[in-house]
Amino acid sequence: MNGGLILAMVLAVGIGLSLGLLGGGGTILAVPLLTYVAGFPAHEAIAASMFIIGVTSAVSVLAHARRGNVQWRTGFIFGAAAMVGAFGGGLLGSQLPSVVLMVAFGAMMVATALAMIMDRKVTQTGEERKKLPLGKILAEGLVVGLVTGMVGAGGGFLVVPALVLLGGLSMPAAVATSLLIISMKSFTGLAGYLTSVSIDWVPVLMITAITVIGALIGTVLGKHVPDKALKKTFGYLVLVMGVVVFLQELPLAYGVAAAVAIVALLGILLYRRRGQLLTS
Repeated sequence: MNGGLILAMVLAVGIGLSLGLLGGGGTILAVPLLTYVAGFPAHEAIAASMFIIGVTSAVSVLAHARRGNVQWRTGFIFGAAAMVGAFGGGLLGSQLPSVVLMVAFGAMMVATALAMIMDRKVTQTGEERKKLPLGKILAEGLVVGLVTGMVGAGGGFLVVPALVLLGGLSMPAAVATSLLIISMKSFTGLAGYLTSVSIDWVPVLMITAITVIGALIGTVLGKHVPDKALKKTFGYLVLVMGVVVFLQELPLAYGVAAAVAIVALLGILLYRRRGQLLTS
């Protein structure tokens, strides 16, 4: 067992904590962890991350279900559409060059991080709607599944706002239900990748076991950790890792230019946010 794999196993706890606490974010960490720390090729890292996140999310769903937070009907409808998109995304992603996948993944990391740092508020209705907007839920699920299936991201931070806005779910219910959806489409995306990618299962299963432990801890801690502070801290971590992906995958000049542009964009958004807070 090499040092990179041992370090990846230690850091895998953070992947589980993210899923247990926030209902997403695990794969945002899993792919770079498997690629740059454990030394997996990009396609294998994406496929392996889908298995790890799928299993971990499924276990976390059971913990949330005991509290009655999972909205099964909404989750299965959204998840079914996402599974179709994820399988197609997995097929497409397995055929794309590694650098294209990793740069696309880095872009998703930056977008996710900025949304978390800015802490965009989602208006809650408080109760699940009796009549679900099936067309919108199916369309959203298909798009989220396609994008996340291609780049290997679970898409929890895309799913949770959609569940709140379209399904009328409260935040605890949206977090719990997103885990059900992530599990469904992760396994389907994995199936798409396995048509042309093979996985070294021994280290993947070891990392999965550790991630599950982290998720169970995160589920318990979720009652005590301030959500806003956690989101911002995690957002900055994801942003840094997104910049690292660009620096690793692009020629140095382009990587540095991308990093400078990201920092400038963050500064502009924070400045505008501060102005909005001062005038409100």
